[in-house]
Amino acid sequence: MCAHYESLKQGDRLARYFGVSEVPPGARTDVWPGYRSIFLRRKTAGAEASAQGVLREAVVGVFGLLPHWAKDLRFARHTYNARSETAPEKPSFRDAWRKGQRCIVPAEAIFEPDWRSGKAVAARIHLRDGSPMGLAGLWSCWRGGSGEPVESFTLLTINADTHSFMRNYHRPHDEKRMVVVLHRSDYDAWLGEGKPPEVLRPIHAEELVCDPTREAAGRAP
Repeated sequence: MCAHYESLKQGDRLARYFGVSEVPPGARTDVWPGYRSIFLRRKTAGAEASAQGVLREAVVGVFGLLPHWAKDLRFARHTYNARSETAPEKPSFRDAWRKGQRCIVPAEAIFEPDWRSGKAVAARIHLRDGSPMGLAGLWSCWRGGSGEPVESFTLLTINADTHSFMRNYHRPHDEKRMVVVLHRSDYDAWLGEGKPPEVLRPIHAEELVCDPTREAAGRAP
């Protein structure tokens, strides 16, 4: 699971690694459930792949997917992660999955609780080569009482019980989960139309490194 991540601060890195030149305002870089940050989606419902790949746009949305029936923004506190195994059937996520509303969430790093010392210590996890992560997600557009559209997104997770790196995080007896770090060669397939491609797989352990922080792992401040 992932409730805390660091989004991109620099627009040039978004352009270089994700092919998006326009960065919308209002995005947080230190992101917790309910905060607004950037996600990338197919630019239009009918956009076809060009020589440069699937056309993409950067959108600011709430971290925590809001299905059409959500009563208010607080619902996002419960839907920031979606289990890939059950997302197609879960009421909160099945519409986004069925409609092919897949997205990529750009992140410099994710934060997970390391319990190996006997208490939760936040660890900053990032790619060894210094490039940003492209995390697999789903997005939706919700309208509250005011009728104004609110974009939102969630991160898809997979089992990590046997992953030599990510199994070290979260409580000792809990199931280990991890977000899906997409390979750059899979970005177009993930954002394309039609049936979801078979790209929801764990990243190789040797591609990840962690920097222990001085802060206790917990919820958003």
